[in-house]
Amino acid sequence: MALHKTAARLQERLRELGLDVEVRELADSTRTAAEAAAAVGAEVGQIVKSLVFVRADGPLVCLCAGDRRVDAAKLGDGAPARPARADEVREATGFAIGGVPPLGHDRPLPTVVDESLRRFPLVWCAAGTPHAVFSVETERLLSALPDATVADVTEA
Repeated sequence: MALHKTAARLQERLRELGLDVEVRELADSTRTAAEAAAAVGAEVGQIVKSLVFVRADGPLVCLCAGDRRVDAAKLGDGAPARPARADEVREATGFAIGGVPPLGHDRPLPTVVDESLRRFPLVWCAAGTPHAVFSVETERLLSALPDATVADVTEA
């Protein structure tokens, strides 16, 4: 079965970035971390939430473990970042909420990675649609994001 055109486009972008992974489409929704974990048989923490925030200098992507919540104050540049609206997410990344991948966006975006993702050797990421995912070794994902900042960005 052919991949959805958005998922296929993302898979090609990932390969161009040196991340040769297999994008899979699932019958079950992967829109939330809990749904994704159930669909792929993983722990909720292994699900990478690709969240878009807006700071004074523009949008950024925060990659957070599925069992954690981002502290927006830790993303701020003097003032707390705010969650992006759905239209801002699509404009910044080219993808709709529920399918935003950690990389391969329409344009380069500053990226902050929650350090707690390193608890897991393998993580699962959205692949462009609410039904498409890919798995990747955590360190391979981080290597594909050479300009990303890895930090503690979650709530205490």
